[in-house]
This record gives sequence, structure tokens and C-alpha cells, in this order.
Amino acid sequence: MSITVQASGATGLTTAEVEQRRRDGLTNDVPDRASRSVREIVRANVFTRINAILGVLFVLVLSTGSIIDGMFGLLIVANSAVGIIQEIRAKRTLDELAIVSQAKPTVRRDGVAREVAPKDVVLDDLIELGPGDQIVVDGIVEESALLEIDESLLTGEADPIDKAVGAEVMSGSYVVSGSGAYRATKVGRDAYAAKLAEEASKFTLVHSELRTGIDKILKFITYLLIPAGLLSIYNQLFSSGESWRPAVTGMVAALVPMVPEGLVLMTSIAFAVGVVRLGRRQCLVQELPAIEGLARVDVVCADKTGTLTENGMRLSDIKILDGFDDREVRRALAAMAGDDPRPNASVQAIAEELTDRPEWQHTAVAPFSSAKKWSGFSYGEHGDWLLGAPDVLLDPDSEDARTAEELGSSGLRVLLLAQSDRPVDAPDAPGTVRPAALVVLEQKIRPDARETLDYFASQNVSIKVISGDNAVSVGAVASSLDLPGGDHAVDARRLPEDAGQLADVLDRETTFGRVRPDQKRAMVGALQSRGHTVAMTGDGVNDVLALKDSDIGVAMGAGSPATRAVAQIVLLDNKFATLPYVVGEGRRVIGNIERVSNLFLTKTVYSVLLAFLVGLAGIGSQIFDYEPIGYPFLPRHVTIAAWFTIGIPAFILSLAPNNERARTGFVSRVMRLAIPSGAVIGIATFVAYLIAYAGPDATETQKEQAGTTALITLIMIAMWVLAIVARPYVWWKVVLIGASVAAYVVLFTVPFTRDFFKLDPSNAALTTAAFVCGAVGIVLVEAIWWISAALHGEQRRLIPASPGGSA
Repeated sequence: MSITVQASGATGLTTAEVEQRRRDGLTNDVPDRASRSVREIVRANVFTRINAILGVLFVLVLSTGSIIDGMFGLLIVANSAVGIIQEIRAKRTLDELAIVSQAKPTVRRDGVAREVAPKDVVLDDLIELGPGDQIVVDGIVEESALLEIDESLLTGEADPIDKAVGAEVMSGSYVVSGSGAYRATKVGRDAYAAKLAEEASKFTLVHSELRTGIDKILKFITYLLIPAGLLSIYNQLFSSGESWRPAVTGMVAALVPMVPEGLVLMTSIAFAVGVVRLGRRQCLVQELPAIEGLARVDVVCADKTGTLTENGMRLSDIKILDGFDDREVRRALAAMAGDDPRPNASVQAIAEELTDRPEWQHTAVAPFSSAKKWSGFSYGEHGDWLLGAPDVLLDPDSEDARTAEELGSSGLRVLLLAQSDRPVDAPDAPGTVRPAALVVLEQKIRPDARETLDYFASQNVSIKVISGDNAVSVGAVASSLDLPGGDHAVDARRLPEDAGQLADVLDRETTFGRVRPDQKRAMVGALQSRGHTVAMTGDGVNDVLALKDSDIGVAMGAGSPATRAVAQIVLLDNKFATLPYVVGEGRRVIGNIERVSNLFLTKTVYSVLLAFLVGLAGIGSQIFDYEPIGYPFLPRHVTIAAWFTIGIPAFILSLAPNNERARTGFVSRVMRLAIPSGAVIGIATFVAYLIAYAGPDATETQKEQAGTTALITLIMIAMWVLAIVARPYVWWKVVLIGASVAAYVVLFTVPFTRDFFKLDPSNAALTTAAFVCGAVGIVLVEAIWWISAALHGEQRRLIPASPGGSA
């Protein structure tokens, strides 16, 4: 912004000053989400390459006067309408959840601190900071109490940076420790990280193995379409010997099924429906491919506090040490808890229990940080007090350390209150420590934690509990949940620095305590170096770097704004038990899109091959002087052929439950079934057509019978491909296949539909030939699938799912 106004002191702006800045447009006018507008969604779903191709073909068919043969034009409307509706639903779900999840900065106005939405921040606002807070706009520090900012997400610099009064802070960074306040100097799109934040929160389908695979398939199809399309056009218009109207309809009938009109649509719908389903469970998917990514995860790194245990704590006991007075200890604890500007769960529990706060004035402050594991206040004549981890502040061989370890081994959280012989902000603090009391806090294990861990174990997903707490305490929680390795938790202070050796330890062990933030990051990297796909869960500022580096970052909704900002998935209800549902959605998307890709690619292969065979036969007729051959189908035939072998079944299968484990090699698996199956259908259909073909001078009845013969063969084998893709069977899949078969029986037997679609199965000999060709094709397709399954170890799909289960 070009206008600069001075802030109004430590009380912040007045209400009148805020309103004036709003009128002047000096607001943080960055959109809450960078999702597409409704207009952009409509445009993106209507003006597609596939709709353009179908639109041109639709106009060509209408030019012949055959409106019925233009029924495939309804695909343009259906594709666009379904895509628009689903993406708008997903957009609304994401936008609503994003508002709930967004970081709300604390702004001081008229001397009163209040939380506001990021977009309500104005230029020169005084914004308060505490551990875990994200910097939402650029500014200048006005107040600092040992304020440390991590700018690694912006600059790559790993070490926190001290920010004294007058220092600059950049949006996108976050507070590691200390507290303070800063004045907003750049807001809106002028702020350093505004564009980065917009990009990070987009509703997107990119960077996905599934989408990449679909793109490869579409590229392959494009290479086939060009020569096949040109050959079909030449054959129908110049070689077939037909008049222009049947030549054009034949050309359109050849080209329409080559276009995989539903493949991208089904993929988008599957993702969008997944977003909506997870949204109902209060799960915000900030990057859409995260649904797919979590389904591929084979290691979950879980924090203890806030993930396996509930966030809240209760002060259980205060064990006085070394002759200290109980009253003095309680007064010191009450003073420290009351003076902490941003208390964590432990300090909050102390403050709730010890409400009789003394009127002590602190002379120095040392805020808590994950690196040093303690915080402190100096109170002049009342002493220098520390509160932190016993195994960090105590001599490990002392009786007090052993007592703390015994308490921790039962799953309790234990802190040490101690006096120091020097001010807490001294360079060599904590100095000599005199233990005063062990503060015992109770943590409640989440009731759904065991069930969630059991689920991941059943899916061969390893769990690594990584916590900054005492290793014994972490081990006690892990053991109570029957997590293997919980009974011998590893103290991370003894972990090797070498990445290879660290990976070896991680392969063997499951439970780690006293893990520093940089170690969490290193552990994620070590696991990834062994080929693992890693998900990291966390809620504290010490989890940010590991969340950012993991394949999938999962933050708790009650966690710090910084963790929510870098995570791909935010569990707004703070339930670790929601993760299995996210995994389930990912598996549904991956497995079902593979199924429908098989159907669509099979159709493209047989359509291209049939067009090639007919086209080559037409060219051959000119060279070898035999009667030319036209395309066997009308556009209405290829439309009904796709209705119940692909269209409706694909839509149902794309949204159905699917618990198959995600596997790599999506494209190769689809090609292994679709290409040979499509080849069998194309060749068998062409053979059936040749048997029934009566030449270019055939009567209208003979032409209908020849087309019907080819169509019966095609539908029979295509239905069998659907039956293969639907395996393993459950009751609803059997109903789906049975209903599809019944629908075709109706189309071919009811007089009205026979006449409407120009179907004539009345020639018993030709219909018998169609069934024979279809039966041979079915045997070949089944044999191809069995051989492929045996060669690639996929026999498991031969086994039906458990009763009531899903595939």
C-alpha cells in the first residue's frame, strides 16, 4: 500500500481508526481460499476438449436430419451438469471448513485484545503473538519477550530467529517461543506470503499419482484417435460407397465411442464426493490429492499428546522435594501459571487448580521451547523458578530423577519445579538447579486410540509414536495401547545422527521420547529414504517441520495455527480416529477409478480397433476390387452399447465402497486388462459383422440385422469385462450386472425399443452367430484375465469379499 499511517501506541488502533482504514481499502483483502468461483467452475466443466469434440459430432449428425442418432449429445449436458454440481458441493464444503480452521490472529484495539478473521486485519493493527501463532501479515515488532520466529517455511533457514523490538516479521512464518506484538505494515496482496498462501490452499487435483496415470492414458488414447479418426472419415466419406447421410452417421458412430467422455468426469466426481464425505466428519482436505496420498501411506508417525491422548490435563499431585515448603511451592507454581501469556495444556491445568496467585512481579522470563524443554520466571527476592522436564533438569542418577521416572512409567506426565541460582534469562541458564517439587499431571488416553491403532495394524501400516515427552511416559501410553515396542521406548537423545543408522533404528523400534523438532524432521526423512510413504500427525509448533517434510501432514484442529497451515489434512474434531475414514476414502477413490478406467479404456481400444479394421477393409476394397464395407453401427447403437456396459455401472462403481489396499502401477494394471480385452471385442465384433454383412446394396432390413448381430457380440463381451472389473462380488454388484443384462434384454425384445433403436434380432442364424462370436470372446477375455492375474500375483481378487463387505 502507498499510504503509511503510524500506529497508536501499545493500546492498538481505535475503532474509528480501524473504520477509516477499511474505508481507505487498507485491509487484508486476500481471499480466505483460492478456490475457483462458481463462474470458473461452470466454464471449466462446459468448455472442455471432450465436449468440443462431441459438440462438433453432434452438429454433424443433426445436419443429416437424424435427431435420434444425436442422443450422445446428452453426454455434453450430463458431463457438464454432474461435474458442476459435484465441484460446487466440494467447494462449499471446503470453504466452510476452511473458515472454521483458519488461524485467527489476536488484535489489540482500544486496549482490548480480541480474535479476528485474517481478512479483518487492517494496516497498523497491533497483533499479539505467542508460541505456535502464525504471522498473518508483514510487520514490525513493537513488543518482544524473548520472541523467536521460525522463517524456515519461507527462507529455508532452519534455526529460529530472535526478534527484538524494531525487527521485521514476514507473513507465513510462525512463533517458536516467547511472546510479543507487532504492527502490520503490509496487508493484503502486498504481504510476503499472500500469494504462497493462496496457492497452498487451492482446491486442486494436481500432483497425484492417479491423475498422472489418467493423463498418461489420455495421451495414449490421443495417439490412437488421430489415425483411427482420419481412417474412419476417409472410409465413410470416400470408400464405403454410401450416400452422404449414412456415410456421415457411420463416421460419427465410429468416432464417438473413441472419446473417453466419462473418464476425467468420474475421477473428478470421485475426488469431490470424497471431500464432501470427509467434510461431514469434520475433516478438512487442504490439498485434494491428500485423500489419495494417505491411502498409500505405510508408516504413520503419531505424536502422543493431542493424538493418542486428549489435549486436556488435570493436576493430579504435587510431590514436595528437598525440604521446600508446600505453600511456597504452590505460590511459585500459581505465579508462573498466571504470568504465562500463552499457557500450554500442562500450565493451564496448573492454573485451573492453583487459583490463589501471589502478587509477585517478574524481572526476567524464559519462555518454553521444545529444544530446551523448560520455561522460567525470575521474581527478584522471591527467587528464580524453572518448570520443565525432570530428565533434562535433574541428575539422572538422583533419587528425584528415579521417582519422576517411576511416576512417568505409569503413564502420568511429570514436570519438575526447581529453583535456579541465576536469572532465568542468563546466557548460562539454568545453571545450578535445586529441585522443589514434582508436578504430576494426568493425561487421558483417547477412547478410540486403540481401535485406530488396531485398524492400521490390520492394514500393515506401521505406527511410530514420536513425542517430546519423557520416553518412559511415552512408552507407558504406547504399552497401554498394546503397541509393539512400547515397553522399551527409545530416548531420542541417544539416537544416532547418521541418517542411515537412524533409519536402521526406526526399522526396529516404534516408540520414541524426548524427540527434538529437528529430530522429528530427520526421522521422517530417514523413513522416506527407505522407500516408505510417511504420514505425520501433530498439533504443536514442534511438529511443523516434520509435518511439512512428510508425504502427508495431518494436523489437529485444536493445534497451533502453524501446524494447520502446513498440513494437507486438518482433523477439525481433533479425533485421531478420523484417519481410517480418510484412508478408506483414498482407497475408494483409487480402487474405483482403476475399475472405471478399465471400462473406458476398453471401449476406446475396441472402438479404435473396429474403426481401423473397417477402414482397412474399405481401402482393401479399392485395391483388390471387392465390395466396400461401411461402419456397422449407427450413433444410437454406440450410445446404447455404452449405457449399461460403461455409463451407469461406471458411475455406481466410482462412488461405491472399496477397501482394496492402494498399490502402485495403476497405468500398467489398467493397460493389462483393457488393451487385450478391447482387442478381443473389436475383432469379435468385426468378425460377427462380416458374417452378417450383405454388401453395400443390401436392403434396410439386412443392414439392421448386420448391425444388430455385431452389436449383440459387442455387448456380450463388454458385459463380461464389466463382470471382471466388478470382482470380487457382493450382492449389490450382482444386482448391478443383472440389471444391466436385463436392460439389454428389454431393448432387444420390446417392439417399441427395437424400432426406436433400429434393432432387428429376428434372423435366427445371424443372432446365433452373434452369440457364438460373443461366447468365444468371453472365453478369451476370461482367459486373458486369469493369465494376467496369475502372472502378476493378483489372484486375491478371485476371492469374494466378506459378507456385507466391500471391494
